[in-house]
Amino acid sequence: MNAAVPHRSRTTRLLGLLPRRFVTTRIGTAERTLYLSFDDGPDPGFTPPILDLLKAHGATASFFLIGDRIDQHPAVVERIVAEGHTLGNHSWDHPFMSDLPLAGQLDQIARTDAALARYDGHATHPFRPPCGVLPARLLAHFARIGRGIAFWSYDSHDYERLPADILFERMQADPPGVGDVVLMHDDSADSVDLLARLLPQWREQGYTVRAMPRERG
Repeated sequence: MNAAVPHRSRTTRLLGLLPRRFVTTRIGTAERTLYLSFDDGPDPGFTPPILDLLKAHGATASFFLIGDRIDQHPAVVERIVAEGHTLGNHSWDHPFMSDLPLAGQLDQIARTDAALARYDGHATHPFRPPCGVLPARLLAHFARIGRGIAFWSYDSHDYERLPADILFERMQADPPGVGDVVLMHDDSADSVDLLARLLPQWREQGYTVRAMPRERG
């Protein structure tokens, strides 16, 4: 169970070869900074304790929200924005985008952008495809309209629903580094417990933990 796992996948490495105006995986920075992101919220049970941890450690993060959950938990979304975090688009109902025609993919994104706009006033938002499934036609469409995809470079594997001590131990063997965009989720107690271990360690190591910088999209 404690065997090494790939925190940096072949897919993210290949996407990292593309210009950042098309796909962001990691972020070049002269500062000792990690970029933290959470997928699959908002969750009324787990997003608030994550926000508590971020606030206690002076950290900010990007929250890639699922559209049909946004208005179910408005107070959670309002708190994310009020505390200086950024909102991202994680589709309307978390499909495999490759199962949809391009028109369906774009509808998923547009509906979620509209829901997010009611909270932060931005017409469009950084988009992250569910499960990292990024169809070539969608990537090409975004490239044509000058909109980037917000991916990640370092996968915490917290979605595996393993105890936090195991996830933490695995990450020690291959930790994130300067400029990495760290993928986590705000929908389980495992993620909350893992974050509670990571934030103090990162601070001791001299890292600043920030949301992904907002660019186009």
